[in-house]
Amino acid sequence: MVSGNILTLAGWRRGTVHSAAGRVSAIDAISADPANNTDGYVLPGFIDLHVHGANGANIMDGAEAAAVISRMHASHGTTALLATTVNAPHERLFALLQALADPIAHRPAGGARFLGVHLEGPYVNPGRLGGLPDHARTAVMAELEQYLATVPVKIITLSPEIAGHGEIIQILAARGVRVQIGHSLGTYEEGVAALEHGASGFTHLYNAMSPLGHRAPGMVGAALAHAEYSELIPDLIHVHPGAMNVALRAIPKLYCVTDASVATGLPDGEYTKDEGRTITKCMGGVRLPDGTLAGSVLTMDQALRNLVSLGLTLEDASSRLSRNPADYLGLADRGRIGVGAWADWVVLDRDLNVTAVYVEGEQVHAVG
Repeated sequence: MVSGNILTLAGWRRGTVHSAAGRVSAIDAISADPANNTDGYVLPGFIDLHVHGANGANIMDGAEAAAVISRMHASHGTTALLATTVNAPHERLFALLQALADPIAHRPAGGARFLGVHLEGPYVNPGRLGGLPDHARTAVMAELEQYLATVPVKIITLSPEIAGHGEIIQILAARGVRVQIGHSLGTYEEGVAALEHGASGFTHLYNAMSPLGHRAPGMVGAALAHAEYSELIPDLIHVHPGAMNVALRAIPKLYCVTDASVATGLPDGEYTKDEGRTITKCMGGVRLPDGTLAGSVLTMDQALRNLVSLGLTLEDASSRLSRNPADYLGLADRGRIGVGAWADWVVLDRDLNVTAVYVEGEQVHAVG
């Protein structure tokens, strides 16, 4: 039972939301405008579809690391997430997915729910790795079949310009996997073709993809002109606020992710990323020695505050952190507060600071 200004499917209600057996059982509230009272906010829990790490833990290290990551992000309002991998040799990636099967099947104590896996590669263009390790390769279904049989793979990022990937996109889309375009040197035309083949989104829009030009629109142009869904990292470092506003206007169901790294939640300094690579956290970002951005240190509650600071209403910002990613995965019972939905809530004060978090009806975090 949680009280306050509740953002429901029908709009703002002031009162109390109840849960039973992990789901919303009743909403005892009346229509209200939060501007007319001083109560805090109850929003749908955040859903982060691109998370690599936190508190020194890297998802590539397996189940124990996954539990640390789940708990840390839950304390910032994330109630569901995807374990996001990086490029790795087949043997290592397959063993990792086997290790992740348990934390996906059984929610870590005090943590957020892992909905499955986001394979960010290894099927990407080696000429546009960004912060990914140098283990890019061409996708083959025999390998993918092993991954799909091991864990629920919800999203796969790949580069559509690589020979054979158009057919792979069609096969995966028919299987219900969300294929995202990313880490790509492809043209606008190749991006449009990938969408026609069944690709459904773009990975960290603007970053690690061919940019928008007025005579060569690139992958960014394909996204802005044709995408219904796309990721964006709203840490105000990966993408300029002006470019964020362009994407917010152009892509109807743009949703936000953290792309959080091992350095999330830690003080400034040097840390070890996958394959022993050194990253430096400084000035709100994290970079490789050559200055390349290597993920972020963003949390979803900060993402909410950043979006509101750009002029989005709280309702719109919330949708881009909860409802849109849920809809992208086809989850009608997450990312919203309504009777029958999972009781995933984040409670915030008037300054949008997290005061409590509930995952499937269980309080997993509280301030004070």
